[in-house]
Amino acid sequence: MVKITIVGRARDGLPLAQRVRYMNEENCYVSCYRQQAEFILQEISRGAFMASKFTIPVDHCSFNCLVENGVVFIVLCDSSYPRKLAFHYLQDLQKEFDKFNKTLIDNITRPYTFVKFDGIIANFSRQYIDTRTQANLSKLNANRKQDLDIITEDMSNILERRRNSETLERSQVTPQPASSIWCSPCLEVIALKWVPIMITVITSMTLLWAILVLTDDYIVTSW
Repeated sequence: MVKITIVGRARDGLPLAQRVRYMNEENCYVSCYRQQAEFILQEISRGAFMASKFTIPVDHCSFNCLVENGVVFIVLCDSSYPRKLAFHYLQDLQKEFDKFNKTLIDNITRPYTFVKFDGIIANFSRQYIDTRTQANLSKLNANRKQDLDIITEDMSNILERRRNSETLERSQVTPQPASSIWCSPCLEVIALKWVPIMITVITSMTLLWAILVLTDDYIVTSW
């Protein structure tokens, strides 16, 4: 069964449209699955996947992903749902999406605001609910080699790659030098060289002045 469908932009990971099929016994998991789909979309935008078609098993379900013409199509299905049929569904969505003006898509700035496509997703998802319809059986029987170009990814490996990438990014950040009261490296070098000398001179002059004052006081007292 088709549970969650999300369409987003590949260049920035912005989700554009969605379709969520709520099941009473699974409502508590819907939010979690949608967050996982959005995470996958973000990873695609970061270039974490080389393939344009791949499947990610999660619990008793699978995320099936199609990337075409800068647009990402993601559908969550039961693990028993035929993967070939899931990708037929995504390809149907992709063909419909290509009919829209690209400039319109590029100008969208807020997530899930391409509501016009939500209805299209709903219409197509209804066609793929029952895998035993004649139309769906024909798709399953046609071109049996189609699954060969679809790879399987593991969610734990994806998360591990993300953590490694973040660790590498943090290690490559050059620490900013602490701000200096001298405002210039050149002035700081001069200050470090001459300030101790100036302190010594001032201290010596202060001691000499104190000695002279004490001497004058002694002379005046003697008289």
